[in-house]
Amino acid sequence: RTSCHVLFHFAGLGCGTLAVLEQNEAGIVLLRSFDWNDGLFDVTWSENNENMLITCSGDGSLQIWDMAKTKGPLQVYKEHTLEAYSVDWSQTRGEQLVVSGSWDQTAKLWDPAVGKSLCTFKGHEAVIYSTIWSPHIPGCFASASGDQTLRIWDVKTPGVKLVIPAHQAEVLSCDWCKYDENLLVTGAVDCSLKGWDLRNIRQPVFVLLGHTYAIRRVKFSPFHATILASCSYDFTVRYSIFS
Repeated sequence: RTSCHVLFHFAGLGCGTLAVLEQNEAGIVLLRSFDWNDGLFDVTWSENNENMLITCSGDGSLQIWDMAKTKGPLQVYKEHTLEAYSVDWSQTRGEQLVVSGSWDQTAKLWDPAVGKSLCTFKGHEAVIYSTIWSPHIPGCFASASGDQTLRIWDVKTPGVKLVIPAHQAEVLSCDWCKYDENLLVTGAVDCSLKGWDLRNIRQPVFVLLGHTYAIRRVKFSPFHATILASCSYDFTVRYSIFS
């Protein structure tokens, strides 16, 4: 069996590398490597083309790459005025849309077939660290920010749909449960993970502690409804079970 993975690298001199890796019986091998002239902060696969990826960069741009090509990128979109820190490709397959989040406090909606953004979402009062599509609801995405909030957006309307005061610290990551369209998790500088039910946001449905430094990324398991993983600046990866 083989599987593909992507790795993006930020170098101290300001250049970035996108590496596409394959895991097979012989181990992990490098399939493709692409360089960009600024740090790459996030990467996402296309949901309908196994060779397509999008990265986002410290110069505020998004880059579309084709693994079948030796050079790239195929396209560059540059509208964010500060670092583009997060990018995600829609998962519902009924649409082919990309959302990006930036240090300029905006999220932008993109169609890879169109050369400019379709819409800009404003409302956050600080850096956007994470943007993630709902795997259940077409046109719905969440964003996490340094303004301590988790926000829910609908691409059919320009304004924010829901504002959740998630932590009393910067929120660095969020993710949507693959088994429950109303359940999200946030990870923050306060070292905690919190679960949120969109039907009742007055208090979290769970709080998980254990990390000793800020939580950089949190992801729900695609295989188990009550398992999630988190990685932190305390140099640990933790697996948690909630109920």
